[in-house]
Amino acid sequence: MNITLSRRALMTVTVAGLLSGAVAFGTPTLGSPVGPVGPVASISTVGHRAVVDARIAVHFDLKTGQMPENIVLDRDGSVDVTFAGSRQVARIGADGGIRVLATLPAPADTAATTPVLGFPLVTGLVRDGRTFYVAYATGSTETGIWTFTEGGRPRLLAALPADGLPNGMTRDPSTGLLYVTDSVKGTVYTVSPKGRVRTVSSDPALAADGLLGVNGIKIHNHAVYASNLDEGTILRLPFGAKGLGPARVVATGLTGIDDFTFTGHGDEIIAALNTVNQVVRVTGPRTEVLLTAADGLSNPTSVAVRGRTLLVPSAAYSTQQDPNLLVATLSR
Repeated sequence: MNITLSRRALMTVTVAGLLSGAVAFGTPTLGSPVGPVGPVASISTVGHRAVVDARIAVHFDLKTGQMPENIVLDRDGSVDVTFAGSRQVARIGADGGIRVLATLPAPADTAATTPVLGFPLVTGLVRDGRTFYVAYATGSTETGIWTFTEGGRPRLLAALPADGLPNGMTRDPSTGLLYVTDSVKGTVYTVSPKGRVRTVSSDPALAADGLLGVNGIKIHNHAVYASNLDEGTILRLPFGAKGLGPARVVATGLTGIDDFTFTGHGDEIIAALNTVNQVVRVTGPRTEVLLTAADGLSNPTSVAVRGRTLLVPSAAYSTQQDPNLLVATLSR
């Protein structure tokens, strides 16, 4: 997640500044699942040779805070997203329809300010059946991981430091533990199903360097992978007896990286580069640009892959133009 044009200049940004324009939205079809992802295409640093049929499926309303920050796949071709500025979790149907599933409470302390950003926002999202987990940052006592069952009201599961910024989140299905990044503190926490919080890494490679550090997070191949926005890196942290082992850099040069996902082909990654308006595929030392602003990206925040269908929400944090959900097909 990134909400800045420059690292220091917009640290004092406010809700009024971010939510300063209306954007119309439509409801075209998202597209149905198709076959498996094919072999990695030849390296390309421009254009989108490895994807076809890129299109904006849904336009969101910037004025009401519909800035999609995180995305998870749901059933029946739908996806679920967090709307950062409106503190909401919403379902985007296969027909493009939008249904709000939950709204997190406004901070009780109206004078509280979220570190770096200055306003309350929802970030990471995990869905386990009908149960949802949401990361929420307010600069006050509401900061932490919230949960709700579909149709129910959100409740605070685990409080996290108010002077931090909980951001990316993933769940280990073997233990039920949530792994949560804090982009300000440069920390990874675990949160148990009962709300117990434990710090499992504060490796220096997770730290911010001017703005936001560790950001997206995934579990893959017996390790935790995490991105660092300021450093433009993806890190691998192996599981250990007392937490996570030392971080090892597995990819660099990923300017403004936000969240990412694995495609299911070995260690192949697709990542959203927020500040440069790109989506890239990372395969070992190779980086291939799949989508750019020319395709409709407007500060992409996260990615999801369903078969060969690629789904990318853009939050328009700094572009201030057209938050949307872009859909494309990965070429074979």
